[in-house]
Amino acid sequence: MNTGILGGMTAPDPSPTAGESAPRVAPNFITEIIERDLSAGKYPQVVTRFPPEPNGYAHLGHTFASFLDFQTAAQLGGRYHLRLDDTNPLGESQEFADAIIDDLRWLGWDWGEHLYYASDNFERYYAYAEQLIRQGDAYVDSVSGDEMARLRGAANEVGTPSPYRDRTPDENLDLFRRMRAGEFPDGAHVLRAKIDLASPNMKLRDPVLYRILRAHHYRAGDAWCIYPMYDFQHPLQDALEGVTHSMCSLEFVDNRAIYDWLMERLGFNPRPHQYEFGRRSLEYTVVSKRKLRQLVNEGHVSGWDDPRMPTLRAQRRLGVTPQAVRAFASQIGVSRTNRTVDLAVYENAVRDDLNHHAPRVMAVTDPLRVTLSGPDGQPVPARTLELPYWPHDVIRDSPDGLVGVPGGQRVPPEQATRPVTLSGDLFIEREDFNPEPPKGFKRLTPGGTVRLRGAGIIRADRFETDGSGQVTAVHATLLGEDARAGGVIHWVDAATAVPAEFRLYDRLFRVPNPEGANGDEDLSPDFDPEQPGHEDTPATTGTSEGRPAETGFLRFLNPDSLRVTRGFVEASVTGDPADTRYQFERQGYFWRDPVDSRPGALVFGRIITLKDTWSRETPGEMKAAPRPQGKQTGKQKPDAANTAAAPAPSPAPATLSPGQEAEVTRLLTLGVSDAEARTLARDPALLAFLAGAAQDDTFAQVASWTANDLAPGLRAAEVRVQAADLRPLATMLAARQVTTRVAREVLARAAQTGEAPAAIIERENLAGGLSADELAAAIAQVMAANPDKVDAYRGGRTALLGFFTGQVMRATGGRADPATLNAALNAALNG
Repeated sequence: MNTGILGGMTAPDPSPTAGESAPRVAPNFITEIIERDLSAGKYPQVVTRFPPEPNGYAHLGHTFASFLDFQTAAQLGGRYHLRLDDTNPLGESQEFADAIIDDLRWLGWDWGEHLYYASDNFERYYAYAEQLIRQGDAYVDSVSGDEMARLRGAANEVGTPSPYRDRTPDENLDLFRRMRAGEFPDGAHVLRAKIDLASPNMKLRDPVLYRILRAHHYRAGDAWCIYPMYDFQHPLQDALEGVTHSMCSLEFVDNRAIYDWLMERLGFNPRPHQYEFGRRSLEYTVVSKRKLRQLVNEGHVSGWDDPRMPTLRAQRRLGVTPQAVRAFASQIGVSRTNRTVDLAVYENAVRDDLNHHAPRVMAVTDPLRVTLSGPDGQPVPARTLELPYWPHDVIRDSPDGLVGVPGGQRVPPEQATRPVTLSGDLFIEREDFNPEPPKGFKRLTPGGTVRLRGAGIIRADRFETDGSGQVTAVHATLLGEDARAGGVIHWVDAATAVPAEFRLYDRLFRVPNPEGANGDEDLSPDFDPEQPGHEDTPATTGTSEGRPAETGFLRFLNPDSLRVTRGFVEASVTGDPADTRYQFERQGYFWRDPVDSRPGALVFGRIITLKDTWSRETPGEMKAAPRPQGKQTGKQKPDAANTAAAPAPSPAPATLSPGQEAEVTRLLTLGVSDAEARTLARDPALLAFLAGAAQDDTFAQVASWTANDLAPGLRAAEVRVQAADLRPLATMLAARQVTTRVAREVLARAAQTGEAPAAIIERENLAGGLSADELAAAIAQVMAANPDKVDAYRGGRTALLGFFTGQVMRATGGRADPATLNAALNAALNG
């Protein structure tokens, strides 16, 4: 029996240095901004931060953002911080904080001494709030949350000042200090910024900065009964840490105005700047912490570390390596638009990683006994075989007598193989024998032959069944190597096989989007998971915890997400390190469950199947998960919704072939982003369309439209426009002759009708640059429709300029040039 696989070489390094070992962030608009700032001497060093809120465990939704924050700084010679944005006491805990820190360290990030807790700066936030009050930039408001929402107005109407907006700085300071002293009940008052109630950006309509909230804070205890809101705390903390580039998702693009306002009013110089990138959602899962808590609390999973969960803690228990997670994060790509990523991208990253390291061994998860005899009818004598761990990867015949194996190591030949016994009794998979085989069945049948992996060819002579007709045993003859065989199956020797429990994990949800379209619901997506304090309403509590939980997603739980079977594994594994990841031949990648497995009672969890089993095979058809054959665990119960037909998942992207990789390289040289190049390279329909595009400076834009806007129609052969006709549209967009919105609308119409986009723009006069008369007419129309607001503007409410700008832009279909419009509006309103 062996004493270990290559001295444990298969265990990955859990703590690589980010800048050296992590895949690189591909060049993108944010790295271009940073490089430009550094070259101009705007900052001596780039400083980024990753700011999770400790109200749950880190999950796959965090990996992309953390990779972008940390690895960008590492590549550009800067530093990165880990910050726990823990200023909302509801739901936060030391358990979550410690888990986030531990999981991010496992992922490979080393922030050194730069670990921060936002709650350590409560006193400084308070001081800045008092400064705003003294400057006349903040006031204490005493209306209810519902009244505050009403007074804020709507997108098409300006807000109304609160009756408390004109309190003096002294009155506001007195009330604010009494709020801190605990004199008022929760919800009685809030501190609001005094910005612009007429702003078209609703975030600037006097946002809440502080609320009264009597709740125990896991670090500050009961020292505070007022807590800062995210829009106030987050920019201040960035500035206090010396962050230079604050990256967040597109949900916060409107919040940037508050960020900039605070930096200006509080005089930070130098100061950080916020940049938004497109959010990445993941199919077949949920990452809302509220929904993850519901899965745990209601017993649909065994805990936060249940291997079916998307938390990093769960992925660690599943057996995924940090290298695979980082590789996945690097493949997603950075852009200015939100994208949904097929879960197969992540699964393929896991497979690619394991394929290079996992030794091949054999295990039988649903055993059927086979008794062997020789051609002479005598029992097969026991013997020991030497089978390779990596039958396809080992490099032999080296001059030094050593053997090259995956990972670049060179070892003695005996360490690249393991001893496997073969006797007259063995186990095979029950599904590998069929007494009434369907057409094309290439495994064992009565009178048929099959090859045992590494042991020769057998013929099934007869079989036994029980009272219910189930096959209980097969009697076969070992024929040697000369006979013909229809297929190859794996096996384990019954004499030395080690009993084991096998947990066969699969996707937790059976539809791509359990929260949205697949659920027939109109659920607003949660804010980006790495951003804390999601106070997107004027409620004085500033928390979403009081909202009823959306339970619709639960009906799309996959009832086959966990199957548990009992079987056997070959004895060679007993001498290996406990963290060894294996490829069980024909079964998938497995490792010992780090929580429940122990010597004498082995438990193996399946990390991932060998191939994607969820790809769409026929348009409109759902790839069904296999029905359970063993014990079903978990508390989810099948019902009518669970068994009903569901929409098919998107085709899963396979690992790129050498030819596809070459195509990616070609596209990259033409300016296409990495993520879009990979999407295009693996899809013949998209490439065929793009072949007609001009290979000039418009190519990247046309490629982007192909990958993102036209892809569904191209796959369905429903796009009627030609790629060559998109060049003029891309030229107009680059020259700002049309807006992005107009370009997308025209593109969609051209795809349906086949008419050239330029012809549509010319016929309907959609190109930018209204004539002076057209612009004047639009302004006159808006002013005539809003005489009260015209009078208010002329009476001194100059902030209404934003309202008029928005109305005129709508009236002109977004074609008005902003600078020209601003000058014309000023002239008309002041005339």
